Parts: sequence; structure tokens; C-alpha cells
Amino acid sequence: MENTAVAKHIKANGRVKIKEGNSKTIELIIPHLWNVEKDSADGTFLFFDLFQIRSITEQFSEVSLDIVEYATKATIYHSPVNRVLQKGPIVEGRVKFSLIRNDYWNKVLFAFGQPVIYQEREVTASADFETNERFPLFGPDVKEMFLSPDGDVKIIKG
Repeated sequence: MENTAVAKHIKANGRVKIKEGNSKTIELIIPHLWNVEKDSADGTFLFFDLFQIRSITEQFSEVSLDIVEYATKATIYHSPVNRVLQKGPIVEGRVKFSLIRNDYWNKVLFAFGQPVIYQEREVTASADFETNERFPLFGPDVKEMFLSPDGDVKIIKG
């Protein structure tokens, strides 16, 4: 699977389905094309760079930014949504996001150049691309935390 081909596909179609190394199918969606009627409210924003967080959450304190920046394991963060974000999986005023550090998947996101929304699809869903690389948010050691803009932290799944 070539990163530029994935980036071209998502730019042309607004979404791409990828069968990853665990044989699960994931879908990456451009945020403004996320559809409340057909997409999962459980979707997670994916970032390749720390500074992309500003696009979906309220301004973070240094403590919260440090937690994201120095995390060593795959983590999904829950935070209050930025008031300017109009579309996407927003549940009770919160969004989920993850900074993808895995080299392979980070390059896939970087090739597109913008945050995307990730959601799981049924195993039987057809895929636009396939890779042997495992998606980092499927591991048993994935953590989930709530981060508030003022530095409050709560472990949801550790």
C-alpha cells in the first residue's frame, strides 16, 4: 500500500477503507464529510502532529499537552470539543482523538496532511487498500484518558 495512493483516494472520495494487519477494516474519513446518519458516533480523530489537536479541542494547558506529547503507548484521549468544530463524532460535548506515533501509520496520515476520523468497519466490508501493518489502536494495551483544557486528567481505561 502506497501512502500517496491512499492520500489521493481519500482526497477524491472523502473516505478510504483499509484492511490492516489484524484483518480488521478501518475507514478514514475527512472530518467535514463525516455523516451523523451513516458514520459511527464512536469515531476517533487521528493526528500525525501534536499541533493538530487545536483543530478539534479547546485550548490545552501545558500539562495536558505534555501528557499527549510524552505518551509512550497508543492512547485515545477524550476532551471537550472546540466550539468551531461543526461536524464529526461529538458525544456529550466531547471528542476522541489519538496522536499516531507508529511510523507506518503516521506516514499514511502525513501523506494526506490533515486530521481524519477513524472508525472500524465490519470484517466483511470491502477494502480499498490492504496492508500487513497492524493499526496501533487495536492492541490490548491501548489506554484511554480524559484530558481537560485546564489540566485535569482522568484515566478511563488503563
